[in-house]
Parts: sequence; C-alpha cells; structure tokens
Amino acid sequence: MVTAPPDISTIKNAMRATWMAGDFGVVAKTISGSAEEFIARLAIAPGSRVLDIACGTGNSAIPLARAGAIVTGVDIATNLLEQARERATAEGLKITFDEGDAEALPYADASFDAVTTMFGAMFAPRPALVASECARVLKPGALLAMANWNPASFTGQMFRVGSDHVPAPPGIPPPALWGDEATVRGRLAPFFSNVETQLISIDFDMPVSPAGAVDFFRKYFGPTQMAFARLDAAGQAALAADLTALWSSANIAPDPDAHTLVKNEYLQITAIRN
Repeated sequence: MVTAPPDISTIKNAMRATWMAGDFGVVAKTISGSAEEFIARLAIAPGSRVLDIACGTGNSAIPLARAGAIVTGVDIATNLLEQARERATAEGLKITFDEGDAEALPYADASFDAVTTMFGAMFAPRPALVASECARVLKPGALLAMANWNPASFTGQMFRVGSDHVPAPPGIPPPALWGDEATVRGRLAPFFSNVETQLISIDFDMPVSPAGAVDFFRKYFGPTQMAFARLDAAGQAALAADLTALWSSANIAPDPDAHTLVKNEYLQITAIRN
C-alpha cells in the first residue's frame, strides 16, 4: 500500500519544530568565520538592501550589516530570531529580523538588491517555490548568493546516514540537491542568468572525539536531535553507531581520541536576476 505524503502544513510545522529544537546558535558559532568569508567574497556594496533567507542566529546578516548593507533576516524559527536580535543589539547593528517562510516571503516584489542564504533555504521542502520567491523579491539585475551543502560533502554524507534511519516524508527532495551544480542550474534557469558555482572548503574542527562530535550534534543540532527522538532505543543506538563510524572515518586529527578535524565543503552559487 502506498502511503500518502503528509500535507504541506504538517511538513512545515515539523520543520519549524525541528529548527527550534536543540540550540542551533551553539552550532552556528562553529561556522561563523565561514559565514563572514562567504559574505566578504560577495562584495555587496554598502547601502544595498539585502535579504538573508533562513537567517538563523544572524551568521550572515551580521557581517552584511557591518559592511554597510541595509539588512533584513527572515526565518521560521522564532527562537533563532531572538538570538539574532540579541547579537545585533550587542554590536549596535540595526537589522530587521522577521518570522517568515522561504517559500512565501512576506515582502513586496523587487524589494531587494541582493538575496543571500547560507545553509538555510536549501532545507525548504519545495525548491521550485524557493527559486521563484528569491526571484520575485529581487530587483532585475540583482544578486542571488547561496551556500549549500553538496551531496559529496561530509555534511551530505551525514544527511544520508540520518535519512537511512529516519526517511524524509514522501516526495520531499534531499536538501543537499541544492548543492548539486546541474540541479541548481535547472532550478534557477527560469529566473536567473550568469549562474556561477564554486566549491568552498570548510573545516569541522572540534575539541572532542568523533563520538563526542555526534553527541554535540545530537544535543544542539535540531535535525539530528529530532532524528534520534523519532527512534526507539535500539534505533538510536544504531544511528549513533553509524554516525560515529562516519565521523571516525573522516577524522584526520593527530589525536583522534580527543580531537576531531573533518574536511568539509559546500557549493557557493551566485546568479543574476533576469
């Protein structure tokens, strides 16, 4: 018997709960330097109106504002937005942070000079809507910049291990397809030109063993925490074992019992609104 997929409101509610679980702000701190480098490479002009989609705790929005952009961040997780506001206030930065959905952005057409998203909009369940909404809110000739985990990356492998144990709802494409160059070009083609891609290195460098790294993600990273929560004790043990094996196999730290260093990567995409 074929199981009918859940309706989109159920999927969205589960997604919101997933990203509000744990404390993504702790995870975000480990990659904040990479977010600053991503924004610096874009060289967005001061005074530009920029929308950062799925902004989380502000990793990209804050360096954008520091560089003089007029920044709006949007996310479905209200607890992450509160952390983002606190970070901006602590630095004396004026950034607007709104609750909203990447598939139905609460902004008028042609409102922004640039849209950015780092490890964010890629998780929305309907990629065609993400692409069309990014295009809708951008002015003609404006910039779209994405940083997306790619399927071959360590994070892509981690997602696959998770989905082997806790499959996604039927009909929902893997988020890491946003990091596949051919897929991205197809999704953006109706709205964008001058699509450029580049693989960017990023290290996961953690002062714990591979098993400790799994525990860290299980505690703080909502998707990992929720995956474990959906399994019984035996399933949790099996998922933990598979994730630990993956982290161990990728660890190149000289002291692997106390340090985990994994070479990771993501696909940077830039495109110009038609």
